Amino acid sequence: MSLSEHRYGLAVEWTGNQGDGTSSYRGYSRDHDVVIPGLPVLKGSADPTFHGDRERYNPEQLLLAALAQCHLLSYLHVAVKHGVVVTAYRDEASGLMRLNRDGSGQFERVTLRPRVTVADAGQVELAGRLHHEANQVCFIARSVNFPVDHEPETVVA
Repeated sequence: MSLSEHRYGLAVEWTGNQGDGTSSYRGYSRDHDVVIPGLPVLKGSADPTFHGDRERYNPEQLLLAALAQCHLLSYLHVAVKHGVVVTAYRDEASGLMRLNRDGSGQFERVTLRPRVTVADAGQVELAGRLHHEANQVCFIARSVNFPVDHEPETVVA
């Protein structure tokens, strides 16, 4: 049962019409803007493999970023709840996506590799266990249909 609902909105506008629209597969750019009121415009494109601009964000990167961000925020929340003082956090995330013969594809798994720095050496073990709880409350991880693995490292400040 949901205690409350939160709704999100944004606009995606294709900016890649080079004059002839989608009259040919290579005749248009995959460039687009993600517009969220009050925030800088996010310049998007397809992955370069799919004729995108490598200087713009692609949806696959943004999905990976959303999972890593959500885990970070969930982890900080559970750390506070358990009295663990985190002083630094960096994640080197990676994802595996496979293409199918019919041109479709899907992510098969994501691996998050957070390196967490804690203030108290006596909390290193607890800090490591909190990744499981953070994953259980992460909105994005709970919404995907593939495994989100964790390979955390905890160090002391």
